[in-house]
Amino acid sequence: MLENDLLRIGSYQFSSRLIVGTGKYASYELMRQALDLSGAECITVAVRRERLIDSSGKNLLDYIDTNRYTILPNTAGCYTAEDAIRVARLGREILQQLGNPGAKWVKLEVLGDPKTLLPDPVATLEATERLVAEGFQVLVYTTDDPVIAKRLKQAGATSVMPAGSPIGSGQGILNPNAIRICLEYLKDGDPDYPVIVDAGVGTASDVTIAMELGVDGVLLNTGIAHAKDPLRMARAMRLAAESGRLAYLAGRIPKRLYATASSPLEGTIAPAHSRQ
Repeated sequence: MLENDLLRIGSYQFSSRLIVGTGKYASYELMRQALDLSGAECITVAVRRERLIDSSGKNLLDYIDTNRYTILPNTAGCYTAEDAIRVARLGREILQQLGNPGAKWVKLEVLGDPKTLLPDPVATLEATERLVAEGFQVLVYTTDDPVIAKRLKQAGATSVMPAGSPIGSGQGILNPNAIRICLEYLKDGDPDYPVIVDAGVGTASDVTIAMELGVDGVLLNTGIAHAKDPLRMARAMRLAAESGRLAYLAGRIPKRLYATASSPLEGTIAPAHSRQ
């Protein structure tokens, strides 16, 4: 990546623009290897006890190098504002136990129903306001609705994270125009405000497309964890984030209806019949 091109989220900064989840892997050892190959520096951890400890009693945190990765607690599985706030506080306590007493940040999810896993906009806004009031830096999962995205920023969200498509669906960026409008609304007068696409990424090209739109990062989990070869996919996602970011910074050529010659016409040798 380009030197000094850092992802800044609140009081944190990272060289990698890929944030990776820790759930859904066949084993914790596979997860550990995938995290390494992804190049991610920030990883999300769902902090409910049933998500931290597996059926054999193994603790997810025992497989994470906390000196290498910054842990972002996640309120995954919460369906009310009250529940999400409680889990956010639990995540804060876990970070304190891991030796990070000043950490007060959270990836906020307040889901509307278990079938779509789409966020409840009213409960999400309520939870954002209350957690911000408690001093949390809130990275909030939302739909790609630009109006709701703007409301969440106004409520004090440190980062707004519109979904590319439903969680775990692998459909990629279904509505790039909505993401573009979210970027316009969220970065108006505040170009450094971090906007991160969260959810729906299925393969490397989805990451590249998101980054080329101008988002600051991509958060994903299932796309790696459920790939046929998670380790190869982890590396592919890493390269995709880098190439998409570089392409965005480079600036693509405009799309045109008709062809444009790639070689200049001036100075070329004229056809023989034109020299007679």
